[in-house]
Amino acid sequence: MYDVITVGSATVDALARTEFCETIHDKKNEECIVYPVGAKILMKELILTVGGGGTNTAVSLSRLGHKVAFLGKIGSKYNSGRVIHQLKKENVNTSLIIRSKTGRTGYSIVLDSKNHDRTILTFRGSNRDLKFSEVKLKKLKTKWFYFSSMIGTSFRTLEKIANYASKNNIKIAFNISSYLAKKGKNYLKNILKKINILVLNKEEAALLVGKGNIENLLKKISKLGPNIVSITDGKHGAYALYNNQIYCGKSNKVKIVETTGAGDAFASSFVCGIIKKGNIDFAMKLGMTNAESVIQHHGAKEKLLTYNAALKIMKKRPIRVIKKRL
Repeated sequence: MYDVITVGSATVDALARTEFCETIHDKKNEECIVYPVGAKILMKELILTVGGGGTNTAVSLSRLGHKVAFLGKIGSKYNSGRVIHQLKKENVNTSLIIRSKTGRTGYSIVLDSKNHDRTILTFRGSNRDLKFSEVKLKKLKTKWFYFSSMIGTSFRTLEKIANYASKNNIKIAFNISSYLAKKGKNYLKNILKKINILVLNKEEAALLVGKGNIENLLKKISKLGPNIVSITDGKHGAYALYNNQIYCGKSNKVKIVETTGAGDAFASSFVCGIIKKGNIDFAMKLGMTNAESVIQHHGAKEKLLTYNAALKIMKKRPIRVIKKRL
């Protein structure tokens, strides 16, 4: 029996750092990374890591002390071996992984800006082709599923796994993406009704239910079905709504090196806090502590904390959580 099975994407990530990168604002006032056309730009550093929401959260939950397996679809060539090696190294069970004979493992190129925000070029590969018929239901022995965002055929498979979980009293946490949020609440309504914990950022929340302040976003999303809703808002902190009480966590000031994986770190650690203590206050502090660790280094997994390490940092650099009754 697993504590958690994560279901989601697996990619090989190439983190490209260059001194040249500039940012401008376009006509919509959106900040854009700019490179000169036709130029050959030298990279200061190239870092290859294993990424994807499914593997990031699997490693995070494993380091936090849970028995974890990863369910996803990868290719059958070199990059797939890199993914499996990384997961095994982190004590994540890989027996549920589907290997495509024809498809390729997902790949991402992460472009860093001078302000350490990032733009990601993503090749989904086999991540979008996980079929429900490929999933061995008898092996899905777990207390929790953790769903990261998936698209195409794989999203329909998520819906069917959610139905399976609902029938078998397995709890579900879901961390959606902007892609799914843009699809709208009607597209997601069947799966949201079965979710115990939903985690998303403020931009995704606005795409899902329309613009509004954090309190209104939390209330609108909670009406869609999830028992617990948490919204992250970058440097402004994180928020949660449960049982008509809003929780507001204030971020510590830290030096940001790169933000890749921060959302996965928060969401998985938030879920860990709920699993271990059933306490929103503690879950928010654990989530924010792990996210702050990740953004101070390159890569989504490199500085994910163990449970004991997170507790020590929480004592040394406490995060304040304010509660408000609706």
